[in-house]
Amino acid sequence: MKYQSYSQLSVGGKDYQAISFDKVAQNYDLGRLPFCIKILLENLLRHENEEFVDSADIDHVAKWDTSDDAEQEISFVPARVILQDFTGVPAIVDLAAMRDAVDTLGGDAQAINPLNPVELVIDHSVMVDYFAEEDAFDKNTDVEIQRNRERYQFLKWGQSSFDNFKVVPPGRGIVHQVNLEYLARCAFTKQDGDTTYVYPDTLVGTDSHTTMINGLGILGWGVGGIEAEAAMLGQPVTMLLPKVVGFRLTGKLPAGVTATDMVLTITEQLRNHGVVGKFVEFFGPGLKHLTTADRATIANMAPEYGATCGIFPIDEVALDYLKLTGRSDEQIELVESYAKSANLWHDDHTKDATYHETLELDLSDVVPSIAGPKRPQDRIPLAQAAGAFTDWYQSQLDVKVLDEEKDFVAEGGATPELDEEHDSYVEFRGNKFNLEDGAIVIAAITSCTNTSNPSVLVGAGLVAKKAVELGLVRKPWVKTSLAPGSQVVTQYLEDAGLMEPLEALGFNLVGYGCTTCIGNSGPLPDEISDAVRKAKLTVTSVLSGNRNFEGRIHPDVAANYLASPPLVVAYALAGNMKIDITTEPLGQSKDGKPVYLKDIWPTEDEIQSMVREFVSGDLFKAKYADVFKGNEIWNNLDVSSTSVYDWPDSTYIKHPPFFQGMGEKPEAIQGIEKARCLVKVGDSITTDHISPAGAIAPESPAGEYLQEQGVDPSDFNSYGSRRGNHEVMMRGTFANVRLKNQLAPGTTGSATTHYPSGDPMSIFHAAMRYKDDGIAAVVVGGKEYGTGSSRDWAAKGPALMGVRAVMAESYERIHRSNLIGMGILPLQFKAGDSASSLEIGGDESFSIGAVSKGQKEVEVVITSDDGETKKVMMDVRIDTANEFTYFEHGGILHYVIREYLKK
Repeated sequence: MKYQSYSQLSVGGKDYQAISFDKVAQNYDLGRLPFCIKILLENLLRHENEEFVDSADIDHVAKWDTSDDAEQEISFVPARVILQDFTGVPAIVDLAAMRDAVDTLGGDAQAINPLNPVELVIDHSVMVDYFAEEDAFDKNTDVEIQRNRERYQFLKWGQSSFDNFKVVPPGRGIVHQVNLEYLARCAFTKQDGDTTYVYPDTLVGTDSHTTMINGLGILGWGVGGIEAEAAMLGQPVTMLLPKVVGFRLTGKLPAGVTATDMVLTITEQLRNHGVVGKFVEFFGPGLKHLTTADRATIANMAPEYGATCGIFPIDEVALDYLKLTGRSDEQIELVESYAKSANLWHDDHTKDATYHETLELDLSDVVPSIAGPKRPQDRIPLAQAAGAFTDWYQSQLDVKVLDEEKDFVAEGGATPELDEEHDSYVEFRGNKFNLEDGAIVIAAITSCTNTSNPSVLVGAGLVAKKAVELGLVRKPWVKTSLAPGSQVVTQYLEDAGLMEPLEALGFNLVGYGCTTCIGNSGPLPDEISDAVRKAKLTVTSVLSGNRNFEGRIHPDVAANYLASPPLVVAYALAGNMKIDITTEPLGQSKDGKPVYLKDIWPTEDEIQSMVREFVSGDLFKAKYADVFKGNEIWNNLDVSSTSVYDWPDSTYIKHPPFFQGMGEKPEAIQGIEKARCLVKVGDSITTDHISPAGAIAPESPAGEYLQEQGVDPSDFNSYGSRRGNHEVMMRGTFANVRLKNQLAPGTTGSATTHYPSGDPMSIFHAAMRYKDDGIAAVVVGGKEYGTGSSRDWAAKGPALMGVRAVMAESYERIHRSNLIGMGILPLQFKAGDSASSLEIGGDESFSIGAVSKGQKEVEVVITSDDGETKKVMMDVRIDTANEFTYFEHGGILHYVIREYLKK
């Protein structure tokens, strides 16, 4: 080995071995390296004795030549893996199926085991069925356990059967907030015999917002479940050495501006600049004015601004957070000592690193903002929000509809005269009203993005307190909810006397989980939903989440806006997006006077004095003392004790067919002959479009299947909760109600045209017909194909439906990796080419030559039914040698199984 050496670090009477940078520093100026690149360098040095690391890799990273555009593949071995249950259940299902496959092929099934710590937090399953009720939390928890019993039994089996695997039971928090507040180590230790090694805490997670932990100086990002499974089993994550964008922060946020406003501003700026596939590193004098919670808010939304990660350094602010959250003195001392010894510490004397590009933001320029109606990067200054919604709404309507509705729809949120004959008339919970376009039907304080930040939660509580004192009430059509990411939140809100006013406005605790942010908003009240559908209203939601993609929040809600928790409360009072809450009253006080936003907005001093008084390390210690213990129902779940899962009859967990017929060696790669286009879509198709997480419609292919299995529609649960059942997930692929397949114009959802017959049918039924006829399928897309969540079923589903290749103008990083991980070929149109410019209609057949290792482009022959052909060269987006190995084996897990059998 050329560079690997260790030095001793003594902390608190204990000795640790840590990688030394001395040998590398003799040849290179490591002070030029960004913080995140130093972590990658340490990772390479620590694994220099492994076959996947070469000393040339270390040279390339340490040299850090930002003018060199040559692609350099490197390997990264994370210290741990985190999972949430939507993506975690299928990951553990796959591990169980891999044990079966190894057993069938004559190997030792128990060899399939995580080699590094894997922690799963059950947070994605709770839905907002009950709200604005004192016992909403208890009711929703009971329903959650009832719906998900089979999944939870399976996870408990996994916890008892697999080594290094722990499960945080339901009702404890959101994975990224639990990670930030409890699981994160900052400095990771590992015992090997008598030697204790210390190195940076790093991770990958099966959720794109894994990046939230970057706010604490920990390098990690979201990967597909397939890639995470490989990492659990000891496979390195292969990647191209990333470009690093330095983001310099100066100044300080003005009074009245929140961390949410800041992150929406940064998201807009970085999306406009273009950072897909890049690391973003924050630096500059503005850092010292941001708490770790503020930083974590920014890091959380890295997927929304397109970066692989958005990292902050380890500094005094990070140590302050470790103290605040009750970490031990010994751990805090180790983090500080190790960071300083490894030159990973940041203070006022740290010189700026060398970046590929640098951007800057003066925090004093940030203004109150929201984002929407369909993308998180579409920021709108709060003062322009009402006008922006009205402009968007008008653009959705044609002149005829406008003429029909103009007498009814009130502008600016004014209350129209009650019309009991109109389809929009509602009687609900003792109130009578006509629902209007622009009505806010969901207002949710939710998501780890914001509920991990005490400042904005206390701010929301103070807004509620002042509003209640003045006699304001929420509008009766607004479904309100509070779903924080940890139990700490409700405790400090209660201690501060802020839960009571929040509850008075309907923001009762509904659960500790992701809820509305991931589409688990639950049903709207029937009276509201009926009015929306009958009157064909365009209604809205406001949430403190990180995503607002079309069709994600609720199928009846067309426009969704991201906002800070205090603004969510304000909008629940206003009740309509047409109201300019910066200038128009939110309601009337007890004495009939108008009440404006400024009348109920707390000062920064009010917020921070409460944070200092009621948020403490003792509180975190108390709430996390038994984080791995569940309630009585969880603890009494019966589980199998077998090492190879016995696959009981279930509509939640089924033995997946991924490894059926698999041999000990891969077959030769074959070309694709005369494939048919299954789906043709435009730009910004998200993994939500491809594999929705929300409600299952009874008339959908998945709904029909469940009813055939004897499941009542009331017990369907969500697509996300059914990810352990490939039969449901296949049928749910491309079934998002907002998907617009260009092969079925004028439709939305799972609809396509089968060729050459021309028969209209669901996408699932067309796929099965092609499979029965021995015909491969392809998907044609536009720019940013697969943006959004790190959803492995967005690759697994198409693979099971017979999709062999995707042809798009560009890809989001995680989804491209997932496609390869399932043996699907990602092809990219050459610059300037697109399906439109090449006049690809989707009714043609597609032939693609077999690809070989290192091949950068391939010819695609497109033949119309009348025999006319066109030949198009496309880029092969298999970017690394390891990725080709996985593709050659038919998928990454197939490769891992074969490697285990060799051993």
